[in-house]
Amino acid sequence: MHDFPEAPTPAFLFDLDGTLIDSVYQHVIAWRQALSGMGIDLSVWRIHRRIGMSGGLFVSALLRETGLKLTREQIEDLQTHHADAYEQQVASVRPLPGASELLGELTTRGVPWAICTSGYARTARLALGMLGLPEDTPMVTRDLVRRAKPDPDLFLAGATLARVDPAHAMVVGDSVWDLLAARRAGSLGIGLLSGGYGRDELERAGAFRVYADPADMLDRLDELGVRQSD
Repeated sequence: MHDFPEAPTPAFLFDLDGTLIDSVYQHVIAWRQALSGMGIDLSVWRIHRRIGMSGGLFVSALLRETGLKLTREQIEDLQTHHADAYEQQVASVRPLPGASELLGELTTRGVPWAICTSGYARTARLALGMLGLPEDTPMVTRDLVRRAKPDPDLFLAGATLARVDPAHAMVVGDSVWDLLAARRAGSLGIGLLSGGYGRDELERAGAFRVYADPADMLDRLDELGVRQSD
């Protein structure tokens, strides 16, 4: 037998909202409340299309659609109001089906993974308890990187935390912004339908596999090169 190099163990970099926890619509409503508080009335569907971007880019994109101008201080206030409104609704957020089981199975099989989210630690770290994860879980939040999605910084940082090469990692996300950032990080993209984006949109953005939710992905881990522990 030839002594050819072996492929490294696959690694996974997970988005959070709409990927591991069922929180997209709570975020949408929180943004709507924050915007309404500043006299900006936007349809829910317009807000949903931008969920997954960093808060700053998210606000800029929505303001571009409305033609309004806000100062940097007003944008920061808007993000704070969003966090306040989301915290009021966080009790209704639940893990997506199979999320905890998927992460547990990857850990059992020795597969490295990390969570990489455009959310700030203030709201994102609330998810650890929901998922039954310890406080030292590898997680990169918006506070820790210079730019968030669609820039690749979050996933590059997550790969560092997981001690893997981004080129050997797969990014799991529910939005086109996750998949664009995955491409820029040099990682393969996996799409989940659990955040409200359609299969065609996710595939056009670069998803090479699309699953309904974490439970569906768990059932099909063999398709992603994850094998049972030897």
